[in-house]
Amino acid sequence: KQLSMNQEGSCLTPAYRAKSVLSLHRHTFWQFRHENPKTRVGGPPPEGLPGFNSGVMLLNLEAMRQSPLYSRLLEPARVQQLADKYHFRGHLGDQDFFTMIGMEHPELFHVLDCTWNRQLCTWWRDHGYSDVFEAYFRCEGHVKIYHGNCNTPIPKD
Repeated sequence: KQLSMNQEGSCLTPAYRAKSVLSLHRHTFWQFRHENPKTRVGGPPPEGLPGFNSGVMLLNLEAMRQSPLYSRLLEPARVQQLADKYHFRGHLGDQDFFTMIGMEHPELFHVLDCTWNRQLCTWWRDHGYSDVFEAYFRCEGHVKIYHGNCNTPIPKD
């Protein structure tokens, strides 16, 4: 299926972080969320900013190269400043970087819905987030791409 990039100015098009693992960024941002109880950071969609999964991304390389803002965000001092602000100590490389800058600059992103990266892992449901798990895991619509994280089997349909 063809996607149209109709969001003016967006450079990056990652899918929302795994619906089943969105709790990961809720967990990663725990200290920031504790200090800022009304924040959208790490919250479930559609109102929250759950973070990104880089398993499925479309990159507008030309826009990224030409964006002064994106260039500044690549500077190590700026990355450290954001990590300090959010008390962020991630371990997932590019998707942690995109998640962190997405909290500050959502205008850089054209977000794909969960059907473009339907993640199947239920680990967080049984590890401290059963009360909010379904808000992250729920994904309506016809799935285009399954992401078999946590060694989950891909449905045959």
